[in-house]
Amino acid sequence: MGMLVSGGIDMDIVGYNTLIDAHCKLGTVSGAVSLMEDMRNRGLAADVISYNTLVNGFCRTGELDMAKTLLEERTLGMEPNVVTYTNLIGEYCRQDGLQDAFSLYEEMVKSGILPDVVTYSSLINGLCRSGRLSEGYLLFREMEKMGVTPNHVAYSTLIHSCFRDGRFSNSLALQCEMAIRGIPFDKVLCSTLLYGYLKMGRLDEAEEIFQTISDHQGGIGANVVTYSSLIHGYCKKQMLDEASDYFRIMEEEGVPPNIYSFCTMIDGFFKNGREAEAHQIYEKMVKDGLRENEFVLDVLVNGLRKNGKVEDACKLFKDVVDKGLVPDLVNYTSLMDGLFKAGDVSAAFGVGQQMMDKGLTPDVAVYNVFINCLCKLGKTDQAMSFYTKILDMGLSPDHVTYNTMIGSLCREGKVEEALNVKSEMTKTGTNPNITTYNALIGGLLAERKVEEAMDFLKEMASAGLHPDPSTHRKVLRSCSMARNIDSIFRMHNEMIKMGLAVDRTVYNSLIFSLCLVGSTGKATAVVKDMVEKGIEADIFTYKALILGYHRSGHLKKAFAVYNEMLEKGLIPDVATYNTMLQSLSTAGLMQEAEELLIEMEKKGTIPNSITYNTMVSGHAKKGNKKESIRLYCEMVQKGFVPTVGTYNALISDFARVGMMNQAKELFNEMQRRRLTPSSSTYDILVSGWSKVSNGAEVRRLLTEMNERGFVPHATTIGNISNTFAKPGKKLFAKNLLKSFYKREF
Repeated sequence: MGMLVSGGIDMDIVGYNTLIDAHCKLGTVSGAVSLMEDMRNRGLAADVISYNTLVNGFCRTGELDMAKTLLEERTLGMEPNVVTYTNLIGEYCRQDGLQDAFSLYEEMVKSGILPDVVTYSSLINGLCRSGRLSEGYLLFREMEKMGVTPNHVAYSTLIHSCFRDGRFSNSLALQCEMAIRGIPFDKVLCSTLLYGYLKMGRLDEAEEIFQTISDHQGGIGANVVTYSSLIHGYCKKQMLDEASDYFRIMEEEGVPPNIYSFCTMIDGFFKNGREAEAHQIYEKMVKDGLRENEFVLDVLVNGLRKNGKVEDACKLFKDVVDKGLVPDLVNYTSLMDGLFKAGDVSAAFGVGQQMMDKGLTPDVAVYNVFINCLCKLGKTDQAMSFYTKILDMGLSPDHVTYNTMIGSLCREGKVEEALNVKSEMTKTGTNPNITTYNALIGGLLAERKVEEAMDFLKEMASAGLHPDPSTHRKVLRSCSMARNIDSIFRMHNEMIKMGLAVDRTVYNSLIFSLCLVGSTGKATAVVKDMVEKGIEADIFTYKALILGYHRSGHLKKAFAVYNEMLEKGLIPDVATYNTMLQSLSTAGLMQEAEELLIEMEKKGTIPNSITYNTMVSGHAKKGNKKESIRLYCEMVQKGFVPTVGTYNALISDFARVGMMNQAKELFNEMQRRRLTPSSSTYDILVSGWSKVSNGAEVRRLLTEMNERGFVPHATTIGNISNTFAKPGKKLFAKNLLKSFYKREF
């Protein structure tokens, strides 16, 4: 400025205001204040533009106290106008200072300055951002009463908040108002509507909005964010082909996909079991020059581990790290979770150690993974040590931590310890939720402590938590596990008194719980009551009755219910067929089981792992080697893994007739599939090798049993004694048994 004056150029108010504005936009408000002083020294009076520019400058730099001081003290001799107040109000709203913003609003109105559409829009936005949508809506209507016509900003703010809060009907009403008033839908609003419709799962409306955005003649134009949002919506609905189409169109329109676009597609393909296509998209991403980041790594690791490919997830994790990516806490947590769920505890702890070696400090979410997985593996004592560590580190356990510990302790019958954890939970200010109460009530009922369970049910109601169908199902299931029929009805009636609405789901839970304890007579009476009240039995009702008859050994009644299902046009699901196949297999009726299996497939129900395990075991127990091996090979080809029980049945079938080499091969294959042999597996093999007088195999297997902590069954000991007590073998039998009894067999 000095150069301008020295060059003979006289600065007027416009020149000063231009420079003041420049300083304020650059964030150098001190320079703007100096210019104000210079104006005053030169005899130039600042005008309202100078004043508002400086107020706005302080607002831009977050110096609200300075801006408010200018307003209150009228430092420059100027009276504030609507722009002054609006600038300050807008900044207070952005900084969550709603109370100060409304104080200024009241002061403004009292001063006779009428707020304009920008003032109202700022206040509405502040209220909506604070979760006070109802107040924002009332202010919106007050604006109209004051004769101020809302603009697209006010409408967009409210519409966005309505979508976010699930008030979809209000959002649609506001859209109609906009159309009637002729307010154009700009890119921001269209994007808001697109995200809102996608959140609602209304893809048709979302696509219409997307077409509006894509209309370049309308001056809007779709970008990578709008494309990615629509792709995400289709992926969420498992409409992968439509998502792929938009991914292709996006590229054809010259909009390059970003990391989020690629990850959305990868995640969608993984979740729908289309792993090959997920890898193709990943390879395309790399080919297009986009580098993996923490988000990409998390999507890939989660996709692989959830598809049972934990080894592949570990390899990919290592490869990406070798390329220079530094994984974050979420990446390590996902990998640990996958390893835990795959049963590889030592590897999971190894990853945890790597994480800490990299300087990452575990948070509660990480500890929750350890606690959850250890609890699922039945290692509650180890989980408790991690729970204690959370407390020792000064971290605050959350609902997940507390509920996981309480649930696991209750399942193990350690209800007193669970109650202690619940006490600690309330002391830290974490209120028990419905999951907490479900676990505790279930644990108490499992120990037949009905009165204590009733007390917790009442406490839950006092806390404003009302039983829902999930609570009802879990509580009744606990009663059935304790085989307490009286408590099943008592808990059922008590929850109805507490406001549980009785519908088909609730009836089915009651019927299923009764069938679990074999009380099919009472279950049938409940079905009759349900039908009389106008609620038709469905597939779950019939499935429960079939299970009940299966458990009580009433095969004919189970088939009578099955036939009734078919007459009503209901197609049994695979679980129902499996129950019936198990009944036939238990009864040794394998011909009838084969016929039912054929009927099942004709009706379009695809056999699963349980179906095959049932059929293979059934044929093996009947000595039908040809059929059992045929079905075994078929199930393995389809990717199903036989259970230990299935292998035991097959091994027993071969061992029974002295075909020990075949039995040994099955035993080896079982371990190649990472199945741990049971004590029964060893008993079968030891007895089989004993019968063919193979002492070396017997000794080897008994050594393995000892190492695994298994104790031979009395029948196995008898088989060894009978075989090796024959002439010429007594000394071997004596020494063998003596050596193993010394090992506390």
